[in-house]
Amino acid sequence: MNTNPNIPITPAPGLLLVLSAPSGAGKTTLARRLEAEFTKAQFSISYTTRAPRGQEKDGVDYHFVNTTTFLGMVNRGEFIEYADVYDNYYGTSRAIVDHAFATRGIAVFDIDVKGGRAIKSRFPEAVLVFVLPPSMEELERRLRGRGTDSADTIARRLLAARSEIEKGIESYDYLVINDTLDHAYDELRSIVIAEQVRRGRVDLTGLHLQAPDFSPKIGIPEK
Repeated sequence: MNTNPNIPITPAPGLLLVLSAPSGAGKTTLARRLEAEFTKAQFSISYTTRAPRGQEKDGVDYHFVNTTTFLGMVNRGEFIEYADVYDNYYGTSRAIVDHAFATRGIAVFDIDVKGGRAIKSRFPEAVLVFVLPPSMEELERRLRGRGTDSADTIARRLLAARSEIEKGIESYDYLVINDTLDHAYDELRSIVIAEQVRRGRVDLTGLHLQAPDFSPKIGIPEK
């Protein structure tokens, strides 16, 4: 048996990594790049009742479903968190968490601060990373450069961004400033590597730390 109760022998579940950011800060690009490098990483594709935008594809960017289907999933407990955002539902499937725990993989979530806090409340071991733009001026430039939103929508997103940034700075574990994609990704990658070797996440079963059994074997006479 293990003689030190402070040393976990059974490997801990996988890593739940939450990425949040204001729209236009680049968190989705970072999440996809992380998934491409780490073979055990799986990107959580959220469910939503809103219509696809631009070149978005069902099953790639989101799972697009109608309200009846979404609420049915809620009633069956298929989401670990969900919310009503601008009159559309968004939800995070619990299936990816079950898979990460079963395989000791990395579940990568691209959600807002409210959703991130909900996951942290349910899974305290989850790691929350907030991606920041280098400045509000740069965030506005990026939003306008996408060419997918009206001026009113951009103004609303910038207003919401300030509130989201304040909440992220206040409550998240790590802050990554996306001034350049490569620099931001290097920092995110370092966070993942460090969290994978955090005490409690490393599989120690191969060390064979169990104390040897010196008790007499029944039926074997002692000499």
